Amino acid sequence: MSEQKRVFLVDAYALIFRGYYAFIKNPRINSKGVDTSAIMGFMNSLLDVIKRERPDHLAVCFDKGGSADRVELFEAYKANRDATPEAIKTAIPYIMDILKAMHIPIMVKEGFEADDVIGTLSKQAEKEGFTTFMVTPDKDFAQLVSENIFMYRPVFGGGYETWGIPEIQKKFEVEDPLQVIDFLGMMGDASDNIPGLPGVGEKTAKKFLAQYGSLENLLAHTHELKGKMKEKIEANKELGILSKKLATIMLDVPVTFNAKDFELSAPDIPKVTEIFQELEFRRLIDNFVKTFTVETTESGAATAVPESKKTASASDLAGAGQFNLFGTASTSAEALPNTFSRQTIATTSHFYQSVAPGMATDLFIKNVMAQTCVCFDTETTGLNPLTATLVGIAFSWEVGKGFYLPVPANQEAAQAVVELIRPFFEAEHIEKVGQNLKYDIKVLDKYAIKVQGKLFDTMLAHYLINPDMRHNMDVLAETYLNYTPVSITELIGKKGKNQLSMRDVPLEAQTEYAVEDADITLQLKQHFETELGSANIEHLFNDIEIPLLRVLAAMELEGINLDADFLTSLSADLDTDIKILEAKIYDVAGETFNIASPKQLGIVLFENLKLVDKPKKTKTGQYATSEDILSYLAKDHEIIQDILDYRGLSKLKSTYIDALPTQIEPTTGRVHTDYMQTVAATGRLSSNNPNLQNIPIRTERGRQVRKAFIPRNADYILLAADYSQIELRIIAALSKEETMITAFKNGEDIHASTAAQVFNVPLSDVTREQRSNAKTVNFGIIYGVSAFGLSNQTNLSRSEAKELIETYYETYPKLKTYMSAQVDFARDNGYVQTVLGRRRYLKDINSRNGVVRGGAERNAVNAPIQGSAADIIKIAMIAIYNALEVGNYKSKMLLQVHDELVFDIYKPELEAMKMLIKTEMEQAFTLEVPLDVDLDTGINWLEAH
Repeated sequence: MSEQKRVFLVDAYALIFRGYYAFIKNPRINSKGVDTSAIMGFMNSLLDVIKRERPDHLAVCFDKGGSADRVELFEAYKANRDATPEAIKTAIPYIMDILKAMHIPIMVKEGFEADDVIGTLSKQAEKEGFTTFMVTPDKDFAQLVSENIFMYRPVFGGGYETWGIPEIQKKFEVEDPLQVIDFLGMMGDASDNIPGLPGVGEKTAKKFLAQYGSLENLLAHTHELKGKMKEKIEANKELGILSKKLATIMLDVPVTFNAKDFELSAPDIPKVTEIFQELEFRRLIDNFVKTFTVETTESGAATAVPESKKTASASDLAGAGQFNLFGTASTSAEALPNTFSRQTIATTSHFYQSVAPGMATDLFIKNVMAQTCVCFDTETTGLNPLTATLVGIAFSWEVGKGFYLPVPANQEAAQAVVELIRPFFEAEHIEKVGQNLKYDIKVLDKYAIKVQGKLFDTMLAHYLINPDMRHNMDVLAETYLNYTPVSITELIGKKGKNQLSMRDVPLEAQTEYAVEDADITLQLKQHFETELGSANIEHLFNDIEIPLLRVLAAMELEGINLDADFLTSLSADLDTDIKILEAKIYDVAGETFNIASPKQLGIVLFENLKLVDKPKKTKTGQYATSEDILSYLAKDHEIIQDILDYRGLSKLKSTYIDALPTQIEPTTGRVHTDYMQTVAATGRLSSNNPNLQNIPIRTERGRQVRKAFIPRNADYILLAADYSQIELRIIAALSKEETMITAFKNGEDIHASTAAQVFNVPLSDVTREQRSNAKTVNFGIIYGVSAFGLSNQTNLSRSEAKELIETYYETYPKLKTYMSAQVDFARDNGYVQTVLGRRRYLKDINSRNGVVRGGAERNAVNAPIQGSAADIIKIAMIAIYNALEVGNYKSKMLLQVHDELVFDIYKPELEAMKMLIKTEMEQAFTLEVPLDVDLDTGINWLEAH
């Protein structure tokens, strides 16, 4: 096989969808608001194949218009598929342009699927003596495998596996790969809506193939079957034959394999680079150039690369030098200066200088104190600001210039250097600029430095300008300044035991790296100042996000006390609860199995217990057992509720009860969460390491976790202050819905009031169930709750839920008008905003895909509500923090969890604190509806909540 020429045929849409969903939890959005996930995912896969395999011949095959023949046979073929995500539709033209620039042939034929194109080409190539590798995760291609045709499957987690005849025989339990068609015909294919034979799943199909060899032979021997299986198959013989036809890949598509056209030739590197730069693919440009310039031996190749492929000459290489990929002399990426326009430290004139002790330091301090705006950046021994120590501090106040002040390892000597620069940090007249200043402020706190004066944080500025993008400095520099900074890994290496400390790096390299960061951050500041003004959000930046930065730094440094012994006891209790649930589940299932395994769970629920007639399957063919699917079934099947409870307790135990004690900081004896200002597009804060915002409070065991959070000592007590129904108050005020406004102003129970309105009963006659249903609608309506969703969350039928929602809108007509107006505003402007002008950009608001557009429309309604609530509590936090500082109180603000603040209150200050906190929170922002705050105290967080 190694002597044959090899052709790789790529199933385009399979890899595009795979790439898109790989980024689904963290989509790649560029500065223009374009979701580039599908393009990036596909290109990563394509370049990976080229790097690993160095193929002689390559083509990318697309669908066009679907399979006309199959739809003619079966109208419902693929009819159950969701609409193609807008980001993938947008991606296709870009991918086509990139492939053209790479000189890779695109094979597509109207009315045929890529499967059929690949099937036809692979058989033609086989006849011409080629070995074909079909690059796809799709199991349907297994039917094409022969001695010279292989599947080249991307594997979850990275890498590829090659399936030849032995692998197909083992995987599908067949003798001949052609029997895969019979296998698919028998069991059907949910992803393509191929029906198959009713009642025949994977195991049964394999059993029938072992016994009968083919679908036709099974149908000829149905008299040998028994019971319901016999009845079902005999009644659906035609459906089986149809399914086999639908599953058969065509081998006669009017396309031609022309070996010369399929040769992998040199790409037009400048053109590809131009497209990548438009898409803001920084790392991918480097990956692309290395793929075509650096000789790499990759393990796991399908076959060895034959010498006969090394034929390209320098004249073939699109003016980009000699490419090792094609067997010519090795050339590094650095030898291609005309390929890139992005600047680096090596191509940019700069003056970065380290400051020597003595007179040079004195002169530097004199110069820095004469400035009005200086960017600084700390270099430290690690990423944890509570334990990291200073290695040096970089300063820049003029583009292209800067200084680096080294800090010695000895603690006493380090403090002495810091004391010299203290006047700069405490100078009110000097604006301090930085990227993620909260980190620097926390590091400097260990040296008793309080950073004074105006602040400008480029990470926060960019978050307000473009909340959906990433905000790390490298991305910002490359996007806005066309500059690639030195990577930290170049200095200290990759994460792991061999990674160096910054203190191990030579002073000259430290200086270049650190001052470059300060210089680039200063340039970003100049750029972002203009954009903040253009978007009219300077007030949000200067009056909320920047002051909040100091508040969060103080809260994070303070931390909170944790009762680790209580958690150890609670962990033992949960072990018992989990074992009891396990025993119940095994008893109903009639067998033991791994409850945490979706695959095993699916077989138990849907094959053995047959809880539903037509269970959903995932793209990989497994039964879907996600929480939303199981929750829908939980009302009807006790075992499913037990499984959901089992999952909930297992996650609670691993994520919080067992993990929290390990997150106590040894140097303080407390837990210090890290609040992120730049994650949630709505403006909400997020909490990490540990995440204290997701502790479940709807379950008894979840609530008990809060008991572990305790005051610092017996002189203190915890106080929790919680905004009462703030989102409902905001939507009432914004929509000007008088009925709701009056209820809030009169201090009525809003859920009972709503129930009285929608069920048309006196307030005094509202039942607990009516109030509960009204509460679900009240909170669900701003998130676009549907009749299906409401029915799922209550005891109402689908029709009752639909009627309740309609009645709700009739009762509160201005609410519906407001929601429609928000969607219209978003359609016209591309964003919605909070009461303080924070924008949420909605790039999909005019999408032609109804599902995608519907999501954007829901965000158009709920983002201003959520975001306004987030803005209001931020204002309150700033005001309370300032009051505590001015009053020199011992009490401290510790935590923020959505609409709740938690304080460590010095007992003699309790009454004063109650009044101060309630006043500042309720007066944070004036709405037509009054804000209301509930206060509680306790010896732990649960008691105070």
